[in-house]
Amino acid sequence: MRTLALLAALAAGLPVPAGADILVATRSVRGQTILGPGDVAVIEGDVVGTLIAPEEAIGQEARVNLYAGRPIRVTDVGPPAIIERNQIVTLRFQSGGLVIAADARALDRAGVGDALRVMNLASRNTVTGFVAPDGSVVVGASMKP
Repeated sequence: MRTLALLAALAAGLPVPAGADILVATRSVRGQTILGPGDVAVIEGDVVGTLIAPEEAIGQEARVNLYAGRPIRVTDVGPPAIIERNQIVTLRFQSGGLVIAADARALDRAGVGDALRVMNLASRNTVTGFVAPDGSVVVGASMKP
């Protein structure tokens, strides 16, 4: 089928689409599973918004259920979660030399660098920050850890 499309494009004088690779799951993978080399494969295809190299997925966590043979989208995987829903975390605000820390409850799961909503346990206010490598959540002027 692809060969016929290429021949038709050449005959009509149209630009020939470049072949592309996409990454697919080799088996059904449940969400919250860390992907290994045997979980993904590269096939020929052209789907916008999908991963194209195994290195982009290996070691990442499946954010949704992945199904065998289906393309893996960029949003389907992410860094492994280090914070679980309802976990008590340290909420940090940093500005220059000033550091304010408080306890907060995580309202979702998140990995390093992910945005995460947390509820400050003292004030009951909900804020959004970014997960730092040490497992704390940073808010304020320098939000990215």
